[in-house]
Amino acid sequence: MTSSSPTSAPHATAAPARGWRAWFPHPVLSLLLGLTWLLLAHSLALVHWLSALLLAWAIPRLLAPFLGQASRVHWPSALRLMLVVLWDIVVANVTVARLTLGSMQRPRPAWLRVPLASTHPRVNALLASIITMTPGTVSAVIDEERGQILVHALNCDDAQAMVQDMKTRYEAPLCRIFGVDASGARSVRGETA
Repeated sequence: MTSSSPTSAPHATAAPARGWRAWFPHPVLSLLLGLTWLLLAHSLALVHWLSALLLAWAIPRLLAPFLGQASRVHWPSALRLMLVVLWDIVVANVTVARLTLGSMQRPRPAWLRVPLASTHPRVNALLASIITMTPGTVSAVIDEERGQILVHALNCDDAQAMVQDMKTRYEAPLCRIFGVDASGARSVRGETA
């Protein structure tokens, strides 16, 4: 039985933005655009501040149909994840350098299937990006149908441990950042409010 109620659609339940959120629907994007403009202008003159404000207002509003609603972000978790990823990038760079330049044993490359805990598009895209940014691993495919990311690892001694490490260090914090309930294994769809 189908319902004609507008609240049955997942995106129809969101209330219209009010206050400053109506003017700046994606505040983080607006902030980044404005700051980028000021950095590129190399000036703090009033005309550049006004240009930065115009860009910060106009671009997110023009792109709103493509971006969807902004997700709420848990910033302390985001900052912790950023520090973890930066540390992992440094450690992985040293490891890859030792593998390629040193006298270590021959690397053992492997293809890994990392199961996804949710269908949240930003969580999965950021997880794939983080895996790719960390030297020694590359996200090859996000297989939405099977609910997994195919990852190539340059050197892998224990595939299961490496997969669990990616899920614990990156996916679990991403789910906390976006307020996604990952306990129901891929039961959450779309954006969270």
